[in-house]
Amino acid sequence: MDFTEEQSADVVVASFENTTDPRLKEVMSSAVRHLHAFVREVRPTNAEWMEAIEFLTAVGQACTETRQEFILFSDTMGVSMLVETINGAAGSLPEYDEALAPTEPTVLGPFHMTASPERQLGDLLNATGDGTPLVVEGQVTDILGNPLPGARVDTWHADGAGWYDVQPEGGLPLGTGRGIFTADAEGRYWYRTVLPRYYPIPVDGPAGALVVREGREPYRPAHLHFIVEAEGFQPLTTHVFVSDCEYIERDVVFAVKSSLIRDFTQVDDAAEAERYGVTAPFRRVRFDVVLVPCGD
Repeated sequence: MDFTEEQSADVVVASFENTTDPRLKEVMSSAVRHLHAFVREVRPTNAEWMEAIEFLTAVGQACTETRQEFILFSDTMGVSMLVETINGAAGSLPEYDEALAPTEPTVLGPFHMTASPERQLGDLLNATGDGTPLVVEGQVTDILGNPLPGARVDTWHADGAGWYDVQPEGGLPLGTGRGIFTADAEGRYWYRTVLPRYYPIPVDGPAGALVVREGREPYRPAHLHFIVEAEGFQPLTTHVFVSDCEYIERDVVFAVKSSLIRDFTQVDDAAEAERYGVTAPFRRVRFDVVLVPCGD
């Protein structure tokens, strides 16, 4: 079969005839057909195609032990959220009480690149202490409302200026704003930290630079990240978003879901602040997590 514009995808797909992995054969055949259709539609010049190759090369070269530029590129293209949405567990469940709907997933993000330290319930996550004090509390349950004692809650977030500890510009010690907690016998967890700020994604690399070139705002609304796990349940990667953040409707990675937006309530009571070991005024948020059992 000649390699022509009309037959190009067929020629390449035919080369997968001896692929023994059926899923690999399916994925690669589909990828080739979509890619060739895209090229025929867009009709890039040789220079434009080389620019695309150089862009992907630069994305790979920007990755380090503490920075994942390909995840950032996937996030800003909306692909990470699409994959999360396709693989969401709720669609495979029987009918359930809406009050106990499974917590929705969102993207992992590019900053979960260093191990979070193990913490005790109530510990302070923010090593600098700068910013508005924040108390985070919640409970991990199953879809029937049963608590999940010993659930593992891995959480991380930017500081009050919008920096993560793995970003050298912020000058934060590693572990700032990170912690792994073990829920108590009632599935409850809580910790102290500072209110995170909205922030721009890094625009010094190819993924962020492309966002700017597209004329888009490179900002993420203020949020906390979570990975929650319990034996016998599907692990969950999610966020909780600060409702009064100005970028709540304009997340550059499309990760905001209405079910994950919470009021981070201001508390002025000094006695209440003392009870939590913070100073008034402080913010407080409750984020309960509902996990889905693993399939048979």
